[in-house]
Parts: sequence; C-alpha cells; structure tokens
Amino acid sequence: MSGPAKSKIPIKVKAYIHLKDKETRSRIIHIDIESSELNKIIKPGEATYCAGKKGGVFIGLKKEMLARVKRLAKVKKLQKKIKA
Repeated sequence: MSGPAKSKIPIKVKAYIHLKDKETRSRIIHIDIESSELNKIIKPGEATYCAGKKGGVFIGLKKEMLARVKRLAKVKKLQKKIKA
C-alpha cells in the first residue's frame, strides 16, 4: 500500500539523482536519500536491501537496524501524543 496509514510514521528525507561528477568524485549514477532520521536507523557504512515497489521503494532492515527503528518509533509516537 502506498500513502499514509495508521501504522506509518512519516520521516523527513531529501532525495536526489546523483550523476557522475568530478567535483564530488561520484563515479556512478545513483540515488542519494539524505536524512538524519535515517542515519539513526542505518548507520554510515552499513548495507541493507532495497527493492522497488508500487509507489516507491522498500528498504529492508537487518536485526540491529530493527532495534534502532523500534526505539525511534517509540520516541516519535510519544512526540505525536504530546503535540495532540
């Protein structure tokens, strides 16, 4: 399912198509998804699985990433309750 759902917590991301570039030393075309919130889940240098899905992409999480995302989700849910 694409779009909002009760079980989905939004996060802020910036996404870019990154072309080959001598200035940034990018050697291959790729997609950059930049987010401090994502870095709390997937640490720099860690690898995981990504696949296309209808309406976007799916990023699978490994065991240690799942523990981090659960902690982040708890915090975000509490923040949402406080704002309400």
